Amino acid sequence: MRYSARLVEAFSFAHDLHKDQERKASGAPYITHLMGVAAIVGRHGGTEDQVIAALLHDAVEDQGGAATLERIRERFGETVAAYVDGCSDTDTKPKPPWEERKREFLEGTVDAPPDLKLIVAADKLHNARTLANTLRVQGNAAWDLFRGGRDGTLWYFAEIVRALATGWSHPVLHELAEAVDALHRAASQLNGVP
Repeated sequence: MRYSARLVEAFSFAHDLHKDQERKASGAPYITHLMGVAAIVGRHGGTEDQVIAALLHDAVEDQGGAATLERIRERFGETVAAYVDGCSDTDTKPKPPWEERKREFLEGTVDAPPDLKLIVAADKLHNARTLANTLRVQGNAAWDLFRGGRDGTLWYFAEIVRALATGWSHPVLHELAEAVDALHRAASQLNGVP
């Protein structure tokens, strides 16, 4: 599969939207996360629309809500906009309470179509791997960076695997399950549990 110039346009758009945003733990430019998610989607055979949506998957939540979704729809089409909307747990500011947002997102993920589940799984896989690395470097202090704290974050990762696995099986889901298991083991080891 070859990608068109739309992908370059999407990368530029994502960069412009997120240029002042950094990753929580590392301070790395946020675009690195978006590139990582897009790479996972592409590696698993995602279409150009899915890869573009992977680059833009956090735009609505973090960079302008419904107005940004409309800009995505105008520039990249309804399919990409639907994927981005499906990846978003809110389009309002201030954001609703963390647990409420996550529970609603989990409910929607259960019945999501497989092409959307691929993008969601890629996002969570990249996040789980990044968090595992952060735990190795920062130890339990890493949990302070996350609204759900240790218990909420671990709960959410386990539940997203269950939600994605409902009616869907895919190699990326297996990678995610392995990454979440490794994350749980790392968290237990930090607390002295073998």
